[in-house]
Amino acid sequence: MPKLAKSKPKHSTQQFLDIAEIRDDVVIMKDGSLRAVILVSSINFALKSEEEQNAIVGAYVGFLNSIDSPLQIVIQSRKLDIDAYLEDLQRVGKEQSNELLKMQTQEYVQYVKELVEMSEIMTKHFYAVVSYNPLADKHQGFFTRLFGVFAQARKIKLSQKKFAKDREELSKRTGFIINSLTNMGLGAAPLDSQSLIELYYKTYNPEISEDQKMVDVDKLRLGE
Repeated sequence: MPKLAKSKPKHSTQQFLDIAEIRDDVVIMKDGSLRAVILVSSINFALKSEEEQNAIVGAYVGFLNSIDSPLQIVIQSRKLDIDAYLEDLQRVGKEQSNELLKMQTQEYVQYVKELVEMSEIMTKHFYAVVSYNPLADKHQGFFTRLFGVFAQARKIKLSQKKFAKDREELSKRTGFIINSLTNMGLGAAPLDSQSLIELYYKTYNPEISEDQKMVDVDKLRLGE
């Protein structure tokens, strides 16, 4: 039987994603809309008193009622990554002048490694995704919105001036969400470009990302 030649993929994975590029801490979608991602802390609701629980629920209801634009809440579970912590421990162990402490540090590092691998310890991250779509602006005319719909099928390249204007609107929405979350007793911080790239990289490449670490953001060009 003739051997089948290995055919190379004609399309990259990026062509099937809705993301056009990541620029200045903002995710630009192929339809021209923008996204900002906020990392949100968590609280142990079960440990709160009944009065505190009622206050939190009331604050959350008020928060939802105050939102007048699309907001996506994402909960992501990941295998606990303690590589950086273990590397620091190994470095400290090598610098120990006491041989006993050096040996105990190495044993502790090995113990933690085995514990994490055997227990499959997971960690949760909470995100709020804020969006801004200039094509959905109510102040735009009918034909502007109509032609905008047809333009969504192709990648839109934003000029720097238009991007700055849209980014400012997105920033206002992001600031409002962060203030609202802070008032609820939650910590909230927007992700920068490097964190956004890492987030999407690990989301779409969960297995590969465990073995391959992210390169520097300056070496990545997601917009091409």
